[in-house]
Amino acid sequence: MVAAFLTAMPMQAQFGRITGAINQANKKNEVEKEQKAQADKAAADAVKGNGIVYYVSATGSARADGKSAATPKKDIQAVLNLIRDNGENGAVVRVAEGNYLGYMNSGYIEIYNFITLEGGWNSDFTQRDPLKYITRMEPTQEQLGSNGSKGVIHTNKALDDVMATKPKGTLVIDGIFINLGYENHYMPADPSDPRNGCPSKKFETGRMVDAIPPQVEHQIFHSDGWIAGNVIIRNCVFANGVYFALQFGTRCGEVEICNNIFISNRYGACRIDGGDKNGEASHVNFHHNTVAFSWCRDKEMGDMGYGYECMTKVNCDIHHNIFACNNYAAIARTHVLSGPDKVIEAKRKTNIYDNAFFMNAADLQLPPTGGGKWTNVKVEQFEDLDEAIIPKVEGNFELKQGDSFIKALDQDYLEAFAKLKVVSSSSFDRNSAANQFRSAIGMNQQGSETIRVSMYGNRYNFDKALQLFGAKSGYGAQKP
Repeated sequence: MVAAFLTAMPMQAQFGRITGAINQANKKNEVEKEQKAQADKAAADAVKGNGIVYYVSATGSARADGKSAATPKKDIQAVLNLIRDNGENGAVVRVAEGNYLGYMNSGYIEIYNFITLEGGWNSDFTQRDPLKYITRMEPTQEQLGSNGSKGVIHTNKALDDVMATKPKGTLVIDGIFINLGYENHYMPADPSDPRNGCPSKKFETGRMVDAIPPQVEHQIFHSDGWIAGNVIIRNCVFANGVYFALQFGTRCGEVEICNNIFISNRYGACRIDGGDKNGEASHVNFHHNTVAFSWCRDKEMGDMGYGYECMTKVNCDIHHNIFACNNYAAIARTHVLSGPDKVIEAKRKTNIYDNAFFMNAADLQLPPTGGGKWTNVKVEQFEDLDEAIIPKVEGNFELKQGDSFIKALDQDYLEAFAKLKVVSSSSFDRNSAANQFRSAIGMNQQGSETIRVSMYGNRYNFDKALQLFGAKSGYGAQKP
């Protein structure tokens, strides 16, 4: 009897541990269900709003009230200011086709409330089709003096709350097409001069230039501080950005970036930082986006140039996207917390599954494993990744030549990218009179270096970018 009891004790202890693990897993599932329910409710509330709807049309009036389809305002910012002054969180702003440049054509709009900004309406607001009734924000160099410090869509710090632990609302950006291709500085579209970085006469511009004249660097979408709420960005186009397409911070909530076209953006297409000190309050769902031709920081092609850049203190799921021809890496997970923050870092999970890749410099970039270089990973190596860091990697694949998506790309742009060359030449003569003199008086000797590229950040045609919607069924941006 005693022997039987002693034999049973380890089994009982083991059973207790198993029961505890099951209870802990169930508790975690319940927490995740509650978080998802909160996010779904906030998203539903955003769609339903508070019953307040404003209307904006390029043919509207500054003196109209904007409260009916018959009396639209002509300026998005005027409506955003009304919503701010009236404290109308949850309001919906419907915007008809046309080009909108903000208050007094300043080149940007600033959002102060959790609202839904909805483009793609026809002029009398009876039909909505973002691809037919295009709502665009397409500034030119006339706006450079007034929009340099603001994202084209800029969220005010009023959307933040340092005490927030749950989403305070939902911001929705839907069906807004933004193109900075007429604001940036480019070399002439003249292929006869190699300094221009223009591959052929079929290009709209030469390469992007940075120094002369000075290039104004600002994001297409940017947050002033963190956003303490859910964010949904869908059915949009982000083209020819000079300094990130999307770059913002999330304090808490669900961020959904879906069904967008990101094309020819410098630095990166999407970078979202987490602001919760414990790294548990935010999650990004990045799916069904087309991300192509993200360009490095400068023509030396030494850094940046990311499609999606995973940041610390935020979990993310990256799936059903197309990443094509990104100049440095399609996805980067190079930012890692260390030291006392290792505990926070250990909780971060990045799922990368069911994505299509094509001709990226690297499909995934990770921190160095021993030397000083990044670890570049191709899609066929994804299953070898550390499951603790990237748990889910199934279903990723490389697009094959002749795929419908590849055919939908601007073929001249694609061919030039495939043949991209960086040529460096230097001139240094240590025996020159100037260098001998500098050496004699203890100064460093000097030389010169010239770097030329066959292309770099050239403007991608906006109309051709729209053809990428629905180019491949089930992957990338589908037709809205």
